[in-house]
Amino acid sequence: MKTIAVTGIGVVTPSGIGRRQFWANIKAGRSFVREITRFDASKYPSRIAGQIDDLDKYSHVSERLLKKIDAFSHMALVASELALQEAGIDIKKEDPERVGIFLGNAIGGWLYAETELRDLYIEGREGVSPYMASAWFPAAPQGQVSIYYGIKGFSKTVVADRAGSLMAVGYARKTLLKGKLDLILAGGMEAPVTPYALLCCNTYGGLCTENSDPAAAYRPFDKSRAGFVVGEGAAIMVMEELERAKDRGAALMGKITGYGTSCDGVDRINPDRSGRQLARAIKNALDEAGIAPEDIDYISLDGMADDVWDQSEAEAIKMVFGEQAGDVPVSCPKSMFGNLLGASGALDVIIALLAMEHSLIPPTLNLRDPDPAWLNYVKDKALERRVDKALVISRGRGGINSALVVEKA
Repeated sequence: MKTIAVTGIGVVTPSGIGRRQFWANIKAGRSFVREITRFDASKYPSRIAGQIDDLDKYSHVSERLLKKIDAFSHMALVASELALQEAGIDIKKEDPERVGIFLGNAIGGWLYAETELRDLYIEGREGVSPYMASAWFPAAPQGQVSIYYGIKGFSKTVVADRAGSLMAVGYARKTLLKGKLDLILAGGMEAPVTPYALLCCNTYGGLCTENSDPAAAYRPFDKSRAGFVVGEGAAIMVMEELERAKDRGAALMGKITGYGTSCDGVDRINPDRSGRQLARAIKNALDEAGIAPEDIDYISLDGMADDVWDQSEAEAIKMVFGEQAGDVPVSCPKSMFGNLLGASGALDVIIALLAMEHSLIPPTLNLRDPDPAWLNYVKDKALERRVDKALVISRGRGGINSALVVEKA
């Protein structure tokens, strides 16, 4: 059977843009959650976030194009370029019909939409940019990346709340295994730190409203947890068949060997408290990878920082791992930079790949009184540990479950 490899990564996050800066901050356990300064958020219940303020310094995108796109497309373009450069890929030398784009997103691009809608009510229809219709919708980044590089192959945007980008990576793997494409840019992007998008996130439920100490606000799996903190960014991977990557002399970051997904089907927002269907998704991913639970060296947690979500995630791990559930190291790195919603799963995969490369498991911040106490949390500082196989969990509202197995190349 074919094996799918990751040969390049691109990260645009509050913790840094590009592999080196990002990993330096992650392994150091630095928090990048702070009070929102981009606009006046003083009247919002939750007014803290992981923000990116220096994107323009790393951008290769022309001013002409920037006038036509939202920030989430800009982030996707920057992350895609970083991933392609690292993979040593020249798209012009690839068959454009054999290259695809699989991305996840949750809410679309609202900074552009908000601005144009304001102009509509102030100036009338003449004040609205003709690019409004194409700039905001969740599939816009896929379209912009496709246009920028001339990519013409089968592509997909997955809108599945916070599970979107992990699903996109899972579907990308299956597409490559079927031989439909030679190369895929897979991942996700999100830009929710805007007035209307933040309002949507606040009404979404689950956001932390403890604004006085931003760095300590996001506390997944802690008894004092009070909800998650939103973040913005993009995470893109270059995925291709292992033998193809070897033939062109590419550096191998890791292999994606198993994927599973399921739905709880119990509530329009909350998950099943039992964690049963999440456990099924995890087991399916392990079975597809052909490995046993005891082979997993690290689990990347979804970490919603909500009682029902955290407890059900822990229960699912217990169902699958049994007596070993308290042995395997687990952590939730997004506590450092915020939950990137539709981009969160892909970023967790990239973090797992970097953990394998550096034999270093990143920590969960703000974990003082673990709940449940029996999981083997990596907290406060990174843990030196060889990681050959990792499990990444990502979930969305309405009981969407996804799990993916990553292995060292």
